[in-house]
Amino acid sequence: MSRYLGGLALLVMLLWLLLRGIRSIRLRQLFLLLASYLFYATFGLRFLLILIASSLFNYFWGAYLRKQPTSNRLWAGIAVNLALLGYFKYVPALAFAVPRIWGASLENIVLPVGISFWTFQGLSYLLDTYREEELDPSLLEFCLYMGFGPTVLSGPICRLSELLGQFREPFAPKWDDVRAGLGRVWLGVFLMTAARILGSGLVAGTGVDAGFQTNIRQLTAPDIWILALGYGFQLFFDFAGYSHIAIGSARLFGFRLPENFNHPYLSTTPSVFWTRWHMSLSFWIRDYVFLPLATLRRSVPWRNLALVLSMVIFGLWHKPKLTFVIWGAYQGLLLVAHRLWQQLGRRLGFEWRGPIASGISWAVTFFGICLGWLFFRAESLRDAISMFKTIFLKSSYVGYSLSPQLLKLVILVCVTYFLLEVFRHWSGQREDFVFSWMPLEFRYACYAVMLYLIVFRAAQPQGFIYFQF
Repeated sequence: MSRYLGGLALLVMLLWLLLRGIRSIRLRQLFLLLASYLFYATFGLRFLLILIASSLFNYFWGAYLRKQPTSNRLWAGIAVNLALLGYFKYVPALAFAVPRIWGASLENIVLPVGISFWTFQGLSYLLDTYREEELDPSLLEFCLYMGFGPTVLSGPICRLSELLGQFREPFAPKWDDVRAGLGRVWLGVFLMTAARILGSGLVAGTGVDAGFQTNIRQLTAPDIWILALGYGFQLFFDFAGYSHIAIGSARLFGFRLPENFNHPYLSTTPSVFWTRWHMSLSFWIRDYVFLPLATLRRSVPWRNLALVLSMVIFGLWHKPKLTFVIWGAYQGLLLVAHRLWQQLGRRLGFEWRGPIASGISWAVTFFGICLGWLFFRAESLRDAISMFKTIFLKSSYVGYSLSPQLLKLVILVCVTYFLLEVFRHWSGQREDFVFSWMPLEFRYACYAVMLYLIVFRAAQPQGFIYFQF
């Protein structure tokens, strides 16, 4: 995080000085691209070469596809992109299934930072070109789209249509852009700091990460619920925090990126949750995987199967592990269960409405989603299955063996988060990154707490979780 923020500060100063005096839009695009490449190269020069190679291939193959948009050309382009992603992300997983010599060489393959994100951007360009959308980027504009500094590391996953028009506009960010951008960056740093505190604990070795690394068989059901809730918020704060920083960074230059999170833990159904969590990837899977699959047949069972398969791909996108496949299938089954519930209601003629019904629906959704995080975070499939068995054993709801500090921390985080959401809702404030809805004294108290945590806790030796994906 410190490298990103340091690079961001330098990038902002240089580009503001350079871009304000340059009238040529093309020259401004070139400066943005060079600054983005310079920033990305700090994570590895060979990573930059791979990014450039991917950008060049997708640009020229898109031009080839535009001349004659056939399915064969499309699938060839998709295959090349998936082969590149598969080599760096999925081939190393074979190291455990091949002889030692080859396995050791496979383990030496290093995953380029952000490859999952910018590869999907390249795929969306080919798919949109095949659908004959009006996209006519220059090579410079397309390379900027693929390597744009705020998004190149971990998204949000953008469509070319969302950025191309902005790249062609004059550099003229307003004070509102600067204010909103700094506010988003500030909140993002705070959320990522909170995620690190949840991971490491108030006392070193007492956080969520340590809890998952203990002997799982010694955990009680309350232990596992605390770990599920704690990791759910750790992951949310970590990735939502990064998304705030990325969106705020782009806003400083007048660019508006798509939102990635929209209060997902307030969702009252699984389907609503997946329109609010990691929105750029959720909508990508919906538009380019689920809808094409679902339209192959009209039967309801096929559409439900397509939904589960899409969520399995969602899980595999994160990591080539069986736990992520099962996590995706679990989330798909939650979505199917919600659909079946809706169909049952229509057949029986009853409506599930009202505050009590909404509260029950929210609780089932929230705790169901959090249970799924056990598969997402567990050290192994055996650990995940063991934790699920414990959850559903009545006799296991006795005692608590994890650190009391972790119990207090997770409860404090949960209560504070939902109280702030209630206050925000009552105040009518829609933007969660602005604290104008708070009383002045409380607002400054929150700023003081945020500043303390950022200064004294941000140095926790943990990396950004989504750099793994």
